[in-house]
Amino acid sequence: MIEAEVHSSLRAFLRFAKSNTALLSPEIAVNWPHHLTMARLVARALRLGRSALIQTGLPTGTTHGRYRLSYLAPALIWSEPVILVTTTSVQQRLLQVEIPQLQQWLQTAKAIQTGTSWPDANFQGLLLTSPEDWLADRLTAQDRFPSHIPTIIDGADDLEVWARDLLTACLQPQDWDALMQACPEQAEVIRDTRVELTKAVFQHPPNPYECCLIEEAEQKSLQRLYAVLKVESPSNLPDSWQNFWHRWQTDGQLLWATIARSQGQFSLYCGSVAVGATLSPIWPQQPVVLIGGGLDLEPEASVYRQQLGLGELTCLKFSPDPQSELIQLYVPDQLPMPNTPQYQQALIRQVSTLLHVCTSVQSPIVFLIGDVPLKAQVATILAAQFGSRVQVEKTNLDETSILVAGWEFWRQHQAQIPPPQLLIIATLPIPSLEDPLVAGRVAYYKQRRQDWFRLYLLPAALRELQRAIAPVRDRQGVVAILDNRVNNRSYGQQVLTALSPLARINYPDARWFTEGF
Repeated sequence: MIEAEVHSSLRAFLRFAKSNTALLSPEIAVNWPHHLTMARLVARALRLGRSALIQTGLPTGTTHGRYRLSYLAPALIWSEPVILVTTTSVQQRLLQVEIPQLQQWLQTAKAIQTGTSWPDANFQGLLLTSPEDWLADRLTAQDRFPSHIPTIIDGADDLEVWARDLLTACLQPQDWDALMQACPEQAEVIRDTRVELTKAVFQHPPNPYECCLIEEAEQKSLQRLYAVLKVESPSNLPDSWQNFWHRWQTDGQLLWATIARSQGQFSLYCGSVAVGATLSPIWPQQPVVLIGGGLDLEPEASVYRQQLGLGELTCLKFSPDPQSELIQLYVPDQLPMPNTPQYQQALIRQVSTLLHVCTSVQSPIVFLIGDVPLKAQVATILAAQFGSRVQVEKTNLDETSILVAGWEFWRQHQAQIPPPQLLIIATLPIPSLEDPLVAGRVAYYKQRRQDWFRLYLLPAALRELQRAIAPVRDRQGVVAILDNRVNNRSYGQQVLTALSPLARINYPDARWFTEGF
């Protein structure tokens, strides 16, 4: 069976790599303890055509994926074709590092290609393609990829975001001009609607997210315009407008606008609130192996599977190694709650204390703040104390830098920054209800009498946390969470479970960074 062949071949490769480091690229990760277990599961999925979901406990979507040998070995040994869905940056890494050296060791002649469609009917190799191309094909039934080919999806943490982006239609400012050119007889109606919407959108109070939901009165303006255009010139509408109307008529849509106040312009968006119902028909079309970092607290990943419309499949979850990936966790008690006026001053005091006790740290210190106005205020205060060491959302750092960043910046750039010995988190990354898009999604769950916190806000926060602290595990560093909800809310234990393995520490101490624990 392929499971036995994959196990013996990969085990021999790992042993060879560990004892002959000079002969292989130092970037190849061979010390992950779960390589063989995961490789056997992937091989079994290929042989039986049975879908599987694997939580590696490691960051996915970055170029440095320590688990990737585990799915490459069975994909290269398997005698039949395989599709690998992953980002272009990961594809480049695989083509330059892991695949050539692993294929040379395995002595397989399997063809390797990248592309946006299946090469030809006789292709029996490994095709690397992007999530956008694969999902677009499946969601629009373009049949660019055969439906029966086993498919490995690396980076399943971002699968919902990829799908939501593809299922979102957009009308940019220039699309109004294109509409008037396509329908000159209705130019006056189009212009009046645009003016009416501009006035309504700009009456929404400014917010840090620079967006607002499209309310019922504003939707009626669009509906009146659509009624006129549909009657007068239904076939002349530009593609962007036809796509927007089509998306809008689908159930479970959210309408919003992004606002460029300095330019006096706005863009309209229409996208799915929940993608599970749309994605559910694509999974039975082929066996899939979904690989993510921390998709769900439970091995069965019931919440994640519900969000993605996944049915029953084999699930496996690996936990970080308590010997080599344990973090030190500092969560002070008695802090004011984040929504109180006293929080900012207490936060500054805690951060100043932490920064003064870690003077021996030889790597950048990272401070994550999700609140946009608070991030700017705190960065200014810290710069007054620590000068040019404080950098706001920059990647060009030295070992003494203090990086102040939002969650999105850290998610996108953490692979470019040396792993921090100290990661400070101001508040849990629970999506803010002050964000109009978050409020719109919560309203959707409420309308259906679903548990919006358990199904949406909390899972999103826990995935963000697990991804954010992953670099600190590499150094067995310190994570400080300055949010007392960990201690005083019922979901605090779930937060601690998501961060495990960990050792709690009770007070700031310079020995954190000078002695082993």
